[in-house]
Amino acid sequence: MLVRHLGLRPLREVLALKTSLMRRRGAGEVPDILLLAQHPAVYSRGEPLYHGPGQIAGYPIFHLRERDLTPRAFERSVEAVLIEALRPYEIAAARRRGRSGLWAGGRRIAEVSVSVRNGISGLSFVLNVNCDLAALHLVAARGDPGWTSMAEILGQPQDETQVAKAVAEAFLRYF
Repeated sequence: MLVRHLGLRPLREVLALKTSLMRRRGAGEVPDILLLAQHPAVYSRGEPLYHGPGQIAGYPIFHLRERDLTPRAFERSVEAVLIEALRPYEIAAARRRGRSGLWAGGRRIAEVSVSVRNGISGLSFVLNVNCDLAALHLVAARGDPGWTSMAEILGQPQDETQVAKAVAEAFLRYF
């Protein structure tokens, strides 16, 4: 598995790269790959979703058939990886029955979204590190208890490069 740290890149640019790599992964031209990025602030169309600075966005492009994984099992595996990545920070993140993503202190700290084309994952996740929680609360669903971040839980900003490294290392251990 390869890991590519893309830094701060527009969402549209990273999604185009993800689509290209999914096609190439399906053709066997590239191995499984994890893209890690941050995005300038943007609200996406369709489902209300916010991406912005201070979030680690991840795009694991894996051949699920080769790994004998269902989309649901892969989603659970990615959640487990993120739980492991948060452990050194003493953040007890957990799944919530009937809800997507990971929760810490009663609020969502990460979102995981699954898509699969021809057996290739296009799953994405965002982990809130130092992000603007007010922007996230604008897209919270009615009745949703809201969002949190590593910075809010730990009481100080976190080194986003180190968090991205912890996420990448957890992926490499797990997969």
